[in-house]
Amino acid sequence: MPDLSQGAKKELLGLARATIAATLEGRCAREIDPSPELEQPAAAFVSLHKGGRLRGCIGTLEARGPLHCAVAEMARSAAFHDPRFPPLRAEELDAVDLEISVLSPLRRIADPAEVEVGRHGLWIVQGGRRGVLLPQVPTTCGWDRETFLAQTCGKAGLPPDAWKKGAELYVFEAEVFGE
Repeated sequence: MPDLSQGAKKELLGLARATIAATLEGRCAREIDPSPELEQPAAAFVSLHKGGRLRGCIGTLEARGPLHCAVAEMARSAAFHDPRFPPLRAEELDAVDLEISVLSPLRRIADPAEVEVGRHGLWIVQGGRRGVLLPQVPTTCGWDRETFLAQTCGKAGLPPDAWKKGAELYVFEAEVFGE
């Protein structure tokens, strides 16, 4: 996981907002000359909040290219392709706050006791079902470890106790920043 400077974080937030604005205006997002730290491969999620409520969140768990490309792609997807929400409208953009989570690589764990609320994000896999929750979610919701595990199972469409019954568990950490 890259250790990002304040300048790089500001650059990523600006890129995310500019990408969404360009898409709303029907034009291509501007090309940037990213700082070297944004050229590093990293996985990222972009979350949109409006009035303190989630308005879109999309990300990737694996690095597929430079961080700046991942953030631009996830910003566009969170704004326009999150199936839980209608596409963002132009009149909403100024009311939306952006949050970026830059992820560490996934690490498979065998013991659910290794999950640390507030430190780890969680990815649960069983059969063809998968669910992920970012590290900030259980803290914001006031969940303990077992609730976090059960809620992630629910996100995957699994029974809440699937984490006790053979589901694969992966943890990751995230550097989270926003506007």
